[in-house]
Amino acid sequence: MKKINFLPAAVALFFAISASAQFSIDGQIVQRAEYRHGFGKLIAEGEDPAAFIAHRARLQVAYKMEGFSFYMSAQDVRTWGNTSQVKATDPFLSVHEAWAEVLFSEKFSLKLGRQELNYDNFRFLGNLDWALQGRAHDFALLKYEKGDMKIHLGGGYNQDGQANTGNIFSVPNQYKAAQMMRYENKIGAFNLTLLFWNDGRQFTVTNSQGQVTDKGIRYRQTIGAPTLRYQLGNTTLSGFYYHQLGKDVTGKTINAFDLSAQVTQQIDFNQEKGRKLRIVAGAEILSGASPGEDSDNRSFSPLYGTNHLFNGYMDHFFVGGSFENNVGLQDYFIRARYDFGPKLFVQLDVHQFYSHVRAFDTQGNRLDKSLGTEVDFSLGFIINKAVSLQSGLSRLFATNTYERLQGLEDNAQNAQQWGYLMMIYRPTMKNRFIGILL
Repeated sequence: MKKINFLPAAVALFFAISASAQFSIDGQIVQRAEYRHGFGKLIAEGEDPAAFIAHRARLQVAYKMEGFSFYMSAQDVRTWGNTSQVKATDPFLSVHEAWAEVLFSEKFSLKLGRQELNYDNFRFLGNLDWALQGRAHDFALLKYEKGDMKIHLGGGYNQDGQANTGNIFSVPNQYKAAQMMRYENKIGAFNLTLLFWNDGRQFTVTNSQGQVTDKGIRYRQTIGAPTLRYQLGNTTLSGFYYHQLGKDVTGKTINAFDLSAQVTQQIDFNQEKGRKLRIVAGAEILSGASPGEDSDNRSFSPLYGTNHLFNGYMDHFFVGGSFENNVGLQDYFIRARYDFGPKLFVQLDVHQFYSHVRAFDTQGNRLDKSLGTEVDFSLGFIINKAVSLQSGLSRLFATNTYERLQGLEDNAQNAQQWGYLMMIYRPTMKNRFIGILL
């Protein structure tokens, strides 16, 4: 029997497809060393700081042809040394995105699969790029785009697996069902987006024997204007507003908000060399409630945002669900960034934090609203077309009120600080830095 050689045929088929389509393979690597001495939570007296190196490596494959596109991204996220040098397998490799999009016309398209939802200023919907694992949704997204106007409609329905009976969803901190409507437009120098997000969380009630006696989905609605921006020369006026209604997973009625406004001024020193200074002054208020004072849930939750970008880079507020169902937050901030040119910048951020409502200690005594001050210093340098270096150093000066809210009762160390050094390899991406707002 004559042996058939499939290799020439496969090569010929590949080139035939490539002639009418675009096939690309690229990737990125992020390597970050961190020193944590009060990052995310105040460190108490007697506790030692932490230091480690971690990385994210992604391999990205894209395929495009007329009327269709496909994208897949696999990633490895690990801390240096957390697996043996000699190993057969480990749990750190995963699929970050895997989606296909069909174009019905120049204006209409449908995108299905695991995908990032990365919109506006990333406060409510973001890809969580700072966190090495990132965030992606299993979602269906219908898009209509004509010029500056964009309308996106989408939704997701999640299950634990492919069962034959039952529909109880048990994966923590995720919606069972969600629906989204988003509108974007630009009118002259004014940019506007509107958002509606309906977030359904699974709830179950069990008896003393552990049997489910009641189950269902409780929905929280988030409506708002994520982008309100007006450009006036080198001055930008911007802000956003979100309001949350409906029920939380425990059945409480929700009435909460997130409001922000800021002004940005850019001063060009040398446009030819790219030397410029940007200064931002603004405020953000996220609603909360004093414990026991209200039966409703008045604590706003920025559910799926890249929250590292807001309220200080030490991640004490709303990152990973922290500080939710609490007294809320007022954040008054000033940011200043100086670009020495297109390859080098330094930035200094100062935040003054207050609770939204009055806090109380465990004995019921009223506490001052002041929570503390955070100072963040950041530096970024583009080494070449593929590689960037980024670093930062932050210091948090916490008040007695914040120490008590953290349960430390004056037992916090005086120095609460955090620093990092990061190498970013992104040869095909326009965004050369990560987790920096401005």
